[in-house]
Amino acid sequence: MWNQGHERANESRKHLAVATYCLVAIDCPDPAALARFYQNVLGGEVTQDSDNRFDLHAPGGARIAFQRAPDHRPPEWPSGDLNSQQEHLDFKVTDMERAHREVLEFDATPLDVDDRNGERDFRVFANPAGHPFCLCRERNGLGRVP
Repeated sequence: MWNQGHERANESRKHLAVATYCLVAIDCPDPAALARFYQNVLGGEVTQDSDNRFDLHAPGGARIAFQRAPDHRPPEWPSGDLNSQQEHLDFKVTDMERAHREVLEFDATPLDVDDRNGERDFRVFANPAGHPFCLCRERNGLGRVP
């Protein structure tokens, strides 16, 4: 239950962080393969943390960890049931057609790539483990988030 005490405590902590961003972790059946997939998409260096985890250190400082989940069930997209997408990653691109062709070469699966006659600035794909991600057309230096 929310009360004014919580609100005052929140105001006094307004600029204090409880945590610092570290990485995004993605569960998958084959962490080495999924790390290579994203290395092909983003560039960067893959390191092995253990047999069950590989990390991608992407240009610009972002880090994505890929963790083995033997019973992994890929999410369904789009779906509003218990097996919905849960999370997805957005990547800005300057050349949508080139990026589209290349992610297909890396074994991505198109999920929703209709640009609605130019009305939509993103396309949805699944990585080889079935997780959705979006390629977002860069406009004025900023990626457009769907």
